[in-house]
Order: sequence, then structure tokens, then C-alpha cells
Amino acid sequence: MQANQAPVRRVVIAGGGTAGWMAAAALSKTMGRILDITLVESEEIGTVGVGEATIPSMLTFHKLLELNEAEFMAATSATFKLGISFENWRNVGEHYIHSFGSTGTDHWTAGFQHFWLKGRARGLAADYGDYCRELKAAQLDRFAHLPDDGMNYAYHLDAGRYARYLRKFSEALGVKRIEGKIVDVAAAGGQIMALTLDHGARIEGDLFIDCSGFRSLLLGQTLGVEYEDWSHWLFCDSALAVQTESTGAVPPYTRAIAHHGGWQWRIPLQSRVGNGLVYSSRYMDDEEAQRTLMSNLAGEPLMQPRPIRFKPGQRRQSWRGNCVAIGLSSGFLEPIESTSIHLIQRNLIRLLQMFPSQGICQTDIDEYNQQASQEIAHIRDFIILHYNVTNRRDSQFWRDASALELPASLRHRIQHFRETARVFRVPNELFVENSWIQVMLGQGIVPERYHQIADLMGDAELRHFLDSIRHGVESLARRLPQHKDYISRYCRAVS
Repeated sequence: MQANQAPVRRVVIAGGGTAGWMAAAALSKTMGRILDITLVESEEIGTVGVGEATIPSMLTFHKLLELNEAEFMAATSATFKLGISFENWRNVGEHYIHSFGSTGTDHWTAGFQHFWLKGRARGLAADYGDYCRELKAAQLDRFAHLPDDGMNYAYHLDAGRYARYLRKFSEALGVKRIEGKIVDVAAAGGQIMALTLDHGARIEGDLFIDCSGFRSLLLGQTLGVEYEDWSHWLFCDSALAVQTESTGAVPPYTRAIAHHGGWQWRIPLQSRVGNGLVYSSRYMDDEEAQRTLMSNLAGEPLMQPRPIRFKPGQRRQSWRGNCVAIGLSSGFLEPIESTSIHLIQRNLIRLLQMFPSQGICQTDIDEYNQQASQEIAHIRDFIILHYNVTNRRDSQFWRDASALELPASLRHRIQHFRETARVFRVPNELFVENSWIQVMLGQGIVPERYHQIADLMGDAELRHFLDSIRHGVESLARRLPQHKDYISRYCRAVS
């Protein structure tokens, strides 16, 4: 069944920022020869712009665009990211790193964690993270590219500079940018017809991409797609963001520092440090949040803290009629695992795979919505895990988080790992088995047993197996250059 038989040739992107210019870049690079692409944005309307930490999937998006990595990093004051340091999450004063990449060596019947658990029980194993090259390199503040993509990494970047970089990229491929505020959205029969701007211009299109942020001006306000609220699982609904002067330290990881009513991020760029406090207004008022953030900064602030309000959840549909919401207009969880930019690019790639060149098809819309909804739900579960599985009971925030009635999907994963040490990845899920293992172990889950295949190794063989991996990881990590020195040689920021 065809929802709209007319071929799509005119694409209108409503809003700029990271989402809008990523959409413009992806469409112009892949389909710019057959599409007329217009992006509407207003300099008067600010963007959230705090998505400064990414995950390794961004490298795939940049390969699609054929970007020069060193050039992109210099233009956006970027640094490398090997993972996230979670501090005070399990207990105050304790920390662990959720790193990218794999840990140890798996057997076809069982993951490395089973052999590690036996080694731990026998007094033969070091910390789980000692068997992961990315984690060890992060601890030592070291980084380098390795042959055959042997180092899994992402970026810390200046979100404002990134949007400007992609704007230049997109305009060179024919994207037309129109300055102006959208004052009216014309719709009929469940379709967007045109946008009217404050200076009177009327922008018509065949397909509209809603990148209007939390307002969801097209999909939510105009087409009336309802919002599914997940705040009963994810308490945080507010954030304060502030930039500080660089302290000189440039660790290759994001810091996520838990407080009594939320958590604080610290993201090192080449030219400055991005900071923020994510908190729940039910447990911490704005004045207390500002005091907490400002008293825990490492450098001099460059601005006044900027407040951000959000509601964790998703639109019940991301695509309706001829309107697709990308970015915050389709939903938002929170910044804890740096998934916002990932969801932008995944939905863009999904749109490209189902692009309605010959007419909008309802089965494509249904498939797109199902995939998008499932993906963000899997990420939701992973984020809830950080709050729910904890030993902290020192504030009402943590007591309530630990007492949550969990989604059935997450409850099963936690119990399955607790009882068997097994983790199985859901098809097309973002976070791989090792991510779940690192976080569940880091948050304090100790599995009750391990796979019996590990018992086929005697103590001497198991010790040799574990030690050889650990020594190899340690040796490699210590041969890498200091992260700060590598950046200076490879991609020094341009002013």
C-alpha cells in the first residue's frame, strides 16, 4: 500500500544543529545528485549542543561521508575517547571504566568472563579490565591508531564546531541553507505541506525532516504524534552545562561522576573542557544543582551554566506521513552513555536504506518505526542498569533508583547474568556483550557460576592463559604514546 505515490525530490530539513547538519551531510553525500535539499534554521534559536562525547559508531558515519579524520578533529577541537570512567556509581569512592573494544579471548562455547571468573575464584586473575587494551590505554592516558583497526575509539568534540564543519561540507554538495524562524507549518491529511518563515518565505517539500529539537515542531506539535514518557524509569530530567578552561590534562575518556541526586560529566577537548550536571528535579532543585556543579569544576568557567530541561522517552512514531523526526525531536534518554549522536546517525542510515524515492510506502514507515523504537528501548534498558544496580543508599535518589520496577527485558538480562554469567546480544542492538559485562561487573553484580568449559583448564594452564593476555595488553598499552602528544602531532586544533 502506498502512503503517497508522488516521488520524493524536495527534502526540507527543519532545524540545524548537530542533527540538522548531520542529516544534510548524509543526504547530500549519498543522494545529492537526485535531491533538492533545503535546510531552514535561525541564528536566534540556540541548539542544545552538549552532545560532545561520542561512541565508535561515529567512525562508520564519517566513512560514509569520506571525511578526513585529522582535518575533522582539528576543526572541532576533538580528542580521542576510549571509554567512560564511572566514578561513585557502585559505591562512593569506587570507580570502573566502561571501555570500547573486547576483553580477553572468547571460546566458541563461552565468553572470556567465564574463564576470568574461574581464575578469580582460584586467585589467578587480575581485574577484569586488565585484559582489555582500550581500558588499559585509557588508564595510562595513552593512544595511537593501530594496524587493522586494532584500537576501538570514538571522539570528544565541540558540538557547535561540528555543526559548522558539516554545514560547510553540505553546502559544498549543494545543500541550500535558509535563515529564518518557522512561524507556521501547513499540514493536510496527515502530511506536511510547507513551512512559512518569519520573513514571509514559504518552503514547500515532498519529505520533511524534523530537527527542531525538544519542541518537535513538525512531528509532535503539528502532526500530533504523542510522546511516551519514561521518567518512571529514568529520573533525571534536567541538566546544567558549562565550559571551563583547559587544565592541561587530556585523558582519552569521559568522566561520569555520580552525585547524590544525579551525575556530572567532564569531557576534555583540545581547547577547553565540557562540563555538566545531569540531575532529577524531584531530588535536587536548580540552586543546589548549580552549587554542586560549580564547586566541582577543575578549571575556570568560561560562561554561566546553561540550563536544559528534558523528558526521557520517545515519540510513539518517528516517521508519520511525509515527516521523519531525527534527533531530540524523536526522543531523548540522557547523556550517560553518549548515545544521542549515535541515534541521529542510525536513524539517518535507516532513512537512507528506506528512502522513498518512488513514493512514500506505509510498510517502510512501519518498519522504520519498529526498528527505531526497538533500538532506543535497548539503550534505555542499558542506561537504567547504571542507576538500578548499585550499592548506594546514601540519598533518596539512589534508594528509589535501586527499588525500581524494571522493564521485563532488563530484569531478565540482569538475573540471567547474575545466575549464569551469560550475556546474549539482541540482534541490531547497539551495546555488545562486553559492554553489558563491564557495566554489570562494575556496578557490583557477581555471577553465581561460570560455564563448565572453564573447568577443562587446570590451574597452570588457566594461569598461563590469563597472564599471557594481561601481559600482552599491558605491553601494548605502555608502548603507545601519551594521548596529548599524539593529538598534538596528528590533529592539533585550528583556532
